[in-house]
Amino acid sequence: MQSFSKYFSDIHCMDRIKLLLFSLFISGFTSVPGQAIPDTSGISLAYPVYSQYLQNGLMINPAYAGSRGALSGFLSYRMQWMGTDGAPSIQSVSIHTPMKNDKVALGLMAQFMKYGVTKATSVYANYAYHIRLSKGKLSFGLKAGVDMSNTDYTSIRETLTNPDDDVFLTNDKPYVLPNVGAGVYYFSDKLFAGVSVPSFLSYKKTGTGSVQAFHSFSEYDFVFSAGGLITFSDFVKFKPSILIDYSLQKTKRLTQFDINGNFILADLIWLGGSWRTSEQVAVGILQVQINQQLMFGFSYDYPAGRMNSYSKGSSEFILRYEFGSKVSAANPRYF
Repeated sequence: MQSFSKYFSDIHCMDRIKLLLFSLFISGFTSVPGQAIPDTSGISLAYPVYSQYLQNGLMINPAYAGSRGALSGFLSYRMQWMGTDGAPSIQSVSIHTPMKNDKVALGLMAQFMKYGVTKATSVYANYAYHIRLSKGKLSFGLKAGVDMSNTDYTSIRETLTNPDDDVFLTNDKPYVLPNVGAGVYYFSDKLFAGVSVPSFLSYKKTGTGSVQAFHSFSEYDFVFSAGGLITFSDFVKFKPSILIDYSLQKTKRLTQFDINGNFILADLIWLGGSWRTSEQVAVGILQVQINQQLMFGFSYDYPAGRMNSYSKGSSEFILRYEFGSKVSAANPRYF
């Protein structure tokens, strides 16, 4: 074990890591085909896609809770597929913090989504346990909560040629779907990597219109993220990363593959972008560290694929504030 630690502390190893991160960043700009096959009996709450999840990893992994080293609050507002009728709007709010012993962390996250005549809400509590290693921390996380969805078909009756159509006379039954998820997350001053399963339970409609919960490994989604920090100078740093969402459902496919790169200027301006290969979307990101506690961010998603004819893109705003943060200008936190 001692020789293993010595190997990783060697400067040549860091050069290899930098080369690997650059290779992942460049080679990721390739198309990954993936086509979802609808299942009429399955229930999907359309888990939202975010573009600035790197500033709030709690969105994708419960083990991220407490990793900021302070009580961290986060707000986001996303307008998806602007210019299309019934386009989704998504708001999220989260808060997480390490406890006094620095091993246990707790978090809470809520998401509010509206698309068409459907409203969906998700509320989850998060728990993480941190183990300190020689170069960083390893965190194990759990989350438990509920997804709720309600569809109001009657709200569109006035727009129909035949408003008395039986299909739109009654609303869809509201769904209240409890669920649990888990994740593992490693982070240090230079690297991070994590994998999570957002939901262990799946749901489907029965012939009577009720909802049945079931568990199947073949229904899992795995979300993997990793990245690092490359320091060119005190003024310029580069943070490449990837995110992979792989679904085991039916066709076993990549549902999301993001290649991200952010230049950090003077630890104040974060300027970068992403390429989401699964959707053929180019993302531009601007984030400003206003002071040691407060960060503001804006991103714009440009649809380079088939959605270009139907949408004006997507935009997202974020705000993060860290209460009583120990982070200082001399010791900023990048993950």
